[in-house]
Amino acid sequence: MELKNLRQKIDELDSKIVDLLNNRAAITLAIGKEKIKNKKPIYSPEREKDVLERIKTLNKGPIQNDAVEAIYREIMSASLNLEKPLRIAYMGPEATFSHLASLKRFGSSVEHVPYENVAEVFSKVECGDCDYGLVPIENSIEGVVTHTMDMLVESELKICSQVLLDVTHHLMSKGPLSEVKEIYSHPQVLGQCRGWLMKNMPTAHLIPTVSTTRAAQIVVAKKKAACIASLAAASLYGLTILKKNIQDISHNITRFLVISTADVPMTKRDRTSLVFSIKDKVGALHAMLTPFVKHKINLTKIESRPSKKKAWDYYFFVDCEGHQSEPRVARALSELEGMCKFLKILGSYPEV
Repeated sequence: MELKNLRQKIDELDSKIVDLLNNRAAITLAIGKEKIKNKKPIYSPEREKDVLERIKTLNKGPIQNDAVEAIYREIMSASLNLEKPLRIAYMGPEATFSHLASLKRFGSSVEHVPYENVAEVFSKVECGDCDYGLVPIENSIEGVVTHTMDMLVESELKICSQVLLDVTHHLMSKGPLSEVKEIYSHPQVLGQCRGWLMKNMPTAHLIPTVSTTRAAQIVVAKKKAACIASLAAASLYGLTILKKNIQDISHNITRFLVISTADVPMTKRDRTSLVFSIKDKVGALHAMLTPFVKHKINLTKIESRPSKKKAWDYYFFVDCEGHQSEPRVARALSELEGMCKFLKILGSYPEV
């Protein structure tokens, strides 16, 4: 078939696709009105998960599922913005990994608003300036982000979704590698690249910054300096990639949480996060875990954190499988509440 005829077929299909997208958008507007009338959240993580899982089962190729998901992410992002212009708070500035995670979850049609730190992200969602917030909670190499854990205890906001972001680190600069004397980046990123830096840049002075993007901003104006940041930062600030993928472990994932004022309904596969403190007696922690064993609930994470209220007093952060409204999970949490000094459900949300 001639190229001209093939392109004509593409044009015909594009016309149909645009019509279908606008038909979908019209229904989305009606859904948005119903949500607002019934005082329901505009963003529905449980519905988002159902849609993405369904379109993957419908996909027969040759387009890969990841590509189909990316396309639908933008379709849903445009739909969200039609229902109500959303503002998403994240720890900025632009091109940080938090920004990339926010784009991955909400797409590019909504407004992504950068703030200086985790506390400010929580504050902007609490006061209503932003509809949702996105904060880092843990990295597969460096561990938990303690400030986020502390804020989850103090705040009334709830976890409504999570994002897993594959993190790759790249060394970049305005000049050649041979002239680099200083390397800037976030402390966690420097830690994730520690082995590579010791082997390849043993004399370079490592300087921590508040974010990888701030590191890129500094290096733009400095001679004989490099930074470790994302490909997006290199593109944004016109830096040259000197070395790619310098993280010590290739499977480097950061987990982010989406925080909001609303609870999320149950889906087919959920996770519940909670925090509790225990009474100071022998075997107390072991006793706290027995309700989960009794009701056959799998714990996917447990982490301790000083309470800052009294010496040797700790909070325990737990993730478990299931939704807090499931009978077996609800029974376990009820039993746990009667055994501990403090218990707070941080949220139930879809597994990714």
